[in-house]
Amino acid sequence: MPRAADLRKAGGRAAPGPGRGSLPGLVSAHPLGEQLPAVFADDDFALRFVSGLDIVLAPVFTVLDCLEAYFTPALAPEDFLGWLTDWVGTELDGTEPLPTRRHAVASAVALHRVRGTRRGLSAAVELAFGIRPEISESGGATWSARPLGPFPGTPRPALHVTLRVPDPASVDPHRLRAVVAAARPAHLPFTAEVTATPFPEGT
Repeated sequence: MPRAADLRKAGGRAAPGPGRGSLPGLVSAHPLGEQLPAVFADDDFALRFVSGLDIVLAPVFTVLDCLEAYFTPALAPEDFLGWLTDWVGTELDGTEPLPTRRHAVASAVALHRVRGTRRGLSAAVELAFGIRPEISESGGATWSARPLGPFPGTPRPALHVTLRVPDPASVDPHRLRAVVAAARPAHLPFTAEVTATPFPEGT
């Protein structure tokens, strides 16, 4: 059962925003005073004593009543979203804008299906940086009507990813290499670079 203190943390880091354990005016959906034996119904001390427990339990009941929303990317609280991004294995580091993180969680299953492919690598980099990269690789595919036809590509495996942005200084190249390393085909050597977007001729 989730605890309010746990839900105020995301990935082991203190999360921003108010916690659900101290919302003013939040009342329990199941007050303990109404469930006490009749002998305590008129006992003011007993009712005041259990009302303190109601304050502690109210956030727990609220979380359980809204549990489905916590696991819905579009509705999950921002601090809980940090856990979701780790659970579904996104290539995010938590510094991306909130809409990007929600989209990453929602599309995680689709990205895992193409993980290790050129399409999956391109989608992972674009999701992390908002720009589609240029990818060159040594592999290839072809067909031949005769046996023993020539193999496409080059015999030495290689992968190179180029991210062209208006301001290369604004992009962390180590972050790009980390994303490529996580989304590339397994054991394929790679290089990655961040470079400036070329200006059109005549400008």
